[in-house]
Amino acid sequence: MNKITHRIYISGFLLISLFTTVILVYYGYSYYSLPIEERFFHPLYELLKPSGLLGHGFGIIGSIFMLLGVSIYMIRKRYKKIFRLGKLKHWLEFHIFLCSLGPILVLFHTSFKFGGLVSVSFWSMVAVVLSGVIGRFIYIQIPRTIQGNELTIDDLMRQNTSINDQLRTEYAIQSSTLSKLDDAGKFGSISRQGHLHKLFFLFEDKWSNYLLLNKLRFELKATGVEGKDLKILLKIIKTKLVLQRRIVLLSSMKELFRYWHVAHLPFAIIMLIIMLIHVGVSITFGYTWIF
Repeated sequence: MNKITHRIYISGFLLISLFTTVILVYYGYSYYSLPIEERFFHPLYELLKPSGLLGHGFGIIGSIFMLLGVSIYMIRKRYKKIFRLGKLKHWLEFHIFLCSLGPILVLFHTSFKFGGLVSVSFWSMVAVVLSGVIGRFIYIQIPRTIQGNELTIDDLMRQNTSINDQLRTEYAIQSSTLSKLDDAGKFGSISRQGHLHKLFFLFEDKWSNYLLLNKLRFELKATGVEGKDLKILLKIIKTKLVLQRRIVLLSSMKELFRYWHVAHLPFAIIMLIIMLIHVGVSITFGYTWIF
């Protein structure tokens, strides 16, 4: 999957999720915005109530999406010799899509009414989604090869040296500018700070890099670099700045990712167990949708 195809792939997932949410809100707003006791008299009640044709369907389809999202990604991740189709990164993105769209549909299935044992499953689902967003953020901080394998600190150091050589030989970047870039990657005591502080540091460093790149843009223009060459050069410099940050934070991000797994998995298990109990009870009482 090339860069353009990958953007279409991601954009398609985003558009489907947004379109689905907008349509459901637009169609059912007059019903969902009513107090619970008044919904019985609404013309869409029989369709949108949790046991209704559409409401029940939202729950079934949303649950299937979540089960597929979890199971397909786990199979691809744990049994690579059996299931080699596609890169792990792309399957992770598909997992995120299904496990985002699924909860949206389940939310509309509940008609925004939570209570009893099901509420535990719902809030576990919310915790899974939120922790998934955080996990994705941490995941992309850990550099990987095209195949999805994690890079070591030595790999990153070699890449940084290679970029320095490229800037020096191909673009004749002055030693003073290279020193400025190297100094931007020396974070001193950050490696001894707590994990939460390091997460905040990521955002702070992104802003610092943005300011530095703007400053370098004007300096490079003053030396006669412009147009396409300037754009390529700034892209290489940005890669170097990100790489230096990742070198410093690599071990911390890997450790955070391990902690994240410990927190993410229990919520997912609780959600799935209660969801299956809910499905079993519903079938027992005859709520079988269109089947």
